[in-house]
Amino acid sequence: MVSALENGTVLDHIPAGNVFKVLEILGLMGEKNRITIGINLDSKYLGKKGIIKIEDKFFRDDELNKLAIIAPKATVNIIRDFRVVEKKKLTMPEEIEGIARCMNPKCITNHQPVKTRFKTIDNGNEISLLCHYCEKITDVKGLY
Repeated sequence: MVSALENGTVLDHIPAGNVFKVLEILGLMGEKNRITIGINLDSKYLGKKGIIKIEDKFFRDDELNKLAIIAPKATVNIIRDFRVVEKKKLTMPEEIEGIARCMNPKCITNHQPVKTRFKTIDNGNEISLLCHYCEKITDVKGLY
């Protein structure tokens, strides 16, 4: 249903409701390269999934791993000459900055121009975020 990519990156197995958050996290909203987006595609694993293809764009692992917060089962395919040359799985980063918002209304990040910073806590099937400033735990489910 989606045309082949000669060179670039394919982000697959994104929860359908998180496709635009992925674009935002990766800073792709103003991207000049061609981007193909598929939403609500059938998936054996997710029921419905999203896919993003970015032409002639490649990311560092630390950029991609930020997505593990909202799309932990996403896969990344690096395409060169219409072939998948590398497949990557996301790894949960130990710390994230500027992506999530602290759920504590009294946190300094909600009142001052301070970039949010969290330590990730993996409890098996659930991920939580520990705020660096107020030390309150934010549930990742509230992010998406």
